[in-house]
Amino acid sequence: MTYPLLETINAPADLRQLPREQLASLTEELRTFLVDSVAKTGGHLSSNLGTIELTVALHYVFNTPEDRLVWDVGHQTYAHKVLTGRRAGMAKLRMKDGVSGFPRREESPFDTFGVGHSSTSISAALGMAVAARDKGEDRRVVAIIGDGAMSAGQAFEALNNAGVIDANLLVVLNDNDMSISPPVGALNKYLARLLSGRTFNAARKAGEKVLSMAPPLLELAKRAEEHVKGMFVPGTLFEELGFNYIGPIDGHDLDSLIPTLENLRELKGPQFLHIITRKGQGYKLAEANPILYHGVSKFDATNGIESGKGGGKLTFTQVFGDWLCDMAATDAKLVAITPAMCEGSGMTRFAEQFPMRYHDVGIAEQHALTFAAGLACEGMKPVVAIYSTFLQRAYDQLIHDVALQNLDVTFTIDRGGLVGADGATHQGAFDLSYLACIPNMVIMAPADEAECRRMLTTAYHHPGPAAVRYPRGGSGSHAVPPAPTFECIDIGKGEVCRQGQRIAILAFGTLLGAALEASQTLDATVANMRFVKPLDLALIRELAQTHDMLVTIEENAVIGGAGSEVARALEGMGLSKPLLRLGLPDQFIEHGEQGQLLAELGLNAAGIVERIKTFESTIT
Repeated sequence: MTYPLLETINAPADLRQLPREQLASLTEELRTFLVDSVAKTGGHLSSNLGTIELTVALHYVFNTPEDRLVWDVGHQTYAHKVLTGRRAGMAKLRMKDGVSGFPRREESPFDTFGVGHSSTSISAALGMAVAARDKGEDRRVVAIIGDGAMSAGQAFEALNNAGVIDANLLVVLNDNDMSISPPVGALNKYLARLLSGRTFNAARKAGEKVLSMAPPLLELAKRAEEHVKGMFVPGTLFEELGFNYIGPIDGHDLDSLIPTLENLRELKGPQFLHIITRKGQGYKLAEANPILYHGVSKFDATNGIESGKGGGKLTFTQVFGDWLCDMAATDAKLVAITPAMCEGSGMTRFAEQFPMRYHDVGIAEQHALTFAAGLACEGMKPVVAIYSTFLQRAYDQLIHDVALQNLDVTFTIDRGGLVGADGATHQGAFDLSYLACIPNMVIMAPADEAECRRMLTTAYHHPGPAAVRYPRGGSGSHAVPPAPTFECIDIGKGEVCRQGQRIAILAFGTLLGAALEASQTLDATVANMRFVKPLDLALIRELAQTHDMLVTIEENAVIGGAGSEVARALEGMGLSKPLLRLGLPDQFIEHGEQGQLLAELGLNAAGIVERIKTFESTIT
């Protein structure tokens, strides 16, 4: 397809040269381009389609990158990338050495702050605004945050701080949940333009100056203004936090967006603009099912995503979802908690079957853990389903509120290890390291789907905090379907899967399959260790005493991971044995296909063989 207007835009400066009346045509071209592009590469679609007009308006009104745009999460920044010189690069979106799916400072000066997790934009933007003020630089800073991200505590911490700091900050709330806002119409549009205008604000400031001579009258005037505005806009909370609240306005109406943003650009101090958008806007299939089109694989842009998914490979997420429903049917104390990841964590069926025992707490990982701790204190059996990279955000609560009190909370940690296309912000590279040092924790890493179900049962019946950590997708050619039973595993017990000579490979998690393949070439012994904590010390002692060298393998950072725990165990037993620790290197792993990344890191069968042979040559 051709995009006559879009192809003339290589930077926002080009966009700002267009007549205002051409912008609507540009947004239509941009929307068609994104649907076609994401259909070929996969990626986030619904959220990006919902912010096209906003993105165009922001770059049209503000002098980017001199003025700073700080995006929250980054799911919605594809249009931003296209307009800032990366249109051609979208052909390799989220691929190795291609354009990232999220803003990255290393990728473009227009990406002012690297993101991937939610609710950081207001804090970062406030820091930039204060820096500009203190350096005497006349620039504007805009934070763009969604209504989902506003559910996190950090967003309100930042709002609370921003309201008392004299810095020029504009917060744009991109609200795509119509249920929390009044209908958008001509009156709201009129009020937004009126309340953001210089005349209104100048009059208000003049009135405050005059009335300050009589404090009772000033307080009465403020109450009257608040009452009148409150009749039309839901901004009282943000006004109380010190912001000048404007909105809500239609986030797809350029004739409303642009004049309002132009007005706000001229105002000083903390400003808050509330816009209403629709996920999937302009692409009927995504409008009808924005959740399905949130994160997509390659699909046919004309016909859409195939609704039937029969024949797909079993994933660990599906194993967890099935186990959760089965266990809940046997135990009324089971309560499931997710921080806004129902579909991603495999909890959709549970939410439908057990709605009173299902809690989506929003993007609030810290609250999720302490909420679970409170449930456990009263004898309930909370199961917290969370991604590895998101559990990091609740580390204090994990230690102080759960582990310190040795509470009975089960953690099912999805996306452990490399997740692929979402890149560095989402790789589950650190959980074994940051969990292993916490007292009272039991940590399990299943090698296959059948073992995952057994470990989930084991964790659930353990009377203290226990975590089952599994990767995205399935175990591939080594998959073992689970039986519909509730079988436990002896805590801290591994097993030897293959008996060999000289070399013993201790595998943690799904890299067991690659280790077994490598062992055929090396004639090595392979042990499925199963538990990172507590380790099977008896098995480690036996393997150390009967082999010339030990090798640990894990899909986790080598520093502080399972291999480090094995080294510590050997030291504690007074055993000196050559030990090679294989895992993720001391660097952030960028986006790319999972198998490709594992191969490049030497964590596939061929890489394991090569690295073991190289290490062996240094000790002989």
